[in-house]
Amino acid sequence: MRRLPTVAEFMDRHVETILPEAEIMEAVDFLLEKRVTGALVADKSGRLVGILTEYDCLRLLTHGDAQGEAPRGKVRDFMTADVKTIPPTMDIYYCAGLFMNVSFRRFPVVENGRIVGAITRFDLLRAVRRNFAAQELDYSHS
Repeated sequence: MRRLPTVAEFMDRHVETILPEAEIMEAVDFLLEKRVTGALVADKSGRLVGILTEYDCLRLLTHGDAQGEAPRGKVRDFMTADVKTIPPTMDIYYCAGLFMNVSFRRFPVVENGRIVGAITRFDLLRAVRRNFAAQELDYSHS
């Protein structure tokens, strides 16, 4: 029986996190600087406590005042605390199915309570390419 490819094979293992106590505008700068649509929020011990996405940050536009004063608050005030996580051993087909049923673009990958990575919909495109490249070669020789 053929082994199914796992999330661990395609996930990003280097995941920078934001502290929940960070100022929200610092977090916006972080997202812009890193050119990412979201970031994991972890406490000082590295435990996952939430996720801050571009969608969460859009609420900032409704919190500023008419004089253009920047909104204030901490990451914890804007983040999504109910985070869906997946294990690195999950097969990519099951992971793709999960993505088909949610609006967000990334899953934190957690093992034994520790963040070990993150996987995005874009990461799964690499899986599509790898898994169907051999079939594509078969078609070109037909």
